Amino acid sequence: MFKAAIIQFEPALGDVDKNIRIISQKLTETKDSKLVVLPELASTGYDFTDSEMAGSLAEVPAESAYVKMLHDVAFENDQYIISGFNEQCGEDLYNSSLLIGPEGLMGTYRKMHLFMNEKKYFKPGEGGLNVYDIGFCKLGMQICFDYLFPEPWRILAQKGADLIIHPSNLLTQNAMKALPGIALMNKVYIVTANRIGTEGELAFNGNSMILSPSGDILTKASSDSIEILKQDIDPTLAHDKMITSMNHVFDDRRPEQYTGDNC
Repeated sequence: MFKAAIIQFEPALGDVDKNIRIISQKLTETKDSKLVVLPELASTGYDFTDSEMAGSLAEVPAESAYVKMLHDVAFENDQYIISGFNEQCGEDLYNSSLLIGPEGLMGTYRKMHLFMNEKKYFKPGEGGLNVYDIGFCKLGMQICFDYLFPEPWRILAQKGADLIIHPSNLLTQNAMKALPGIALMNKVYIVTANRIGTEGELAFNGNSMILSPSGDILTKASSDSIEILKQDIDPTLAHDKMITSMNHVFDDRRPEQYTGDNC
C-alpha cells in the first residue's frame, strides 16, 4: 500500500518560472505521497500561439531547470514524480511525460496520439510503451487524448503495469466516460491528472481522478478548483485479472479471431 497524489492546478501559458514556483510550492503539500502526478505540459501551458512559441518553451530534460527542481524534490522526499513536459530532442518537439525519481530521470513517454493543434508543433511518439518498476508498484504512462485508443492501455497492462499514469489537458467529458471502462477491461489503476483554467478559446475541465481496477472512482477533483488529491493504493489488487471465477481479462482473449475477415 502506498499513497498517490495528483496536483490539479492552472499552468501559466509561457511562464515557466512562474509554473516552477507554483509547482514547487504545491509539492510541499505532497511529502507524504510516494507518487505525485502533474498535468500535461505542466511547466509551459498548452495553447501555444505558433510553432515559434512552442519551440522557445521546449527543453532538453537534462538541461531543464524544471526537471532539476522535480529531481531535487524527489530526492529530498524519496518519492516519484510524473509530469507532462514540452520536450526538445534535436530538431523535434514531443509532448512528453517524464518519470523522475530520487536518482533522476527514469523514463520518458512521448504522446502517440496528438490532438488538434498539437499536430502543428509536436512529432508523435513511437515505441514508448514501457513499464517501469519503481519498487512498490509498476507503472506505465499515457497522455490526454491517448484515452481514445485502447490498444496501448492493454499492452501496458499485459506488460505488468499496476497503474497507468495519465497527465492531461482535457477539454471534454469524453475521457471521464471512457477511462472507467479502460480500467475495468484491463484491471489496472488509472491516475488522470488534469488541469483547470482557460487559454485563448480553450477551457480545461479539471475533474482529475484516480480509478480502481474495478473501474470505480476512488477520488475526484472539482471542475474548476486548484486541488491536491490523495489516495491510498494497493497495487496487488491490479494483479487479480479475474472478472468471475471462470473469466480472466487476458486469458479469455481470442486474438486469432480479431481480424477483418471475422468482423
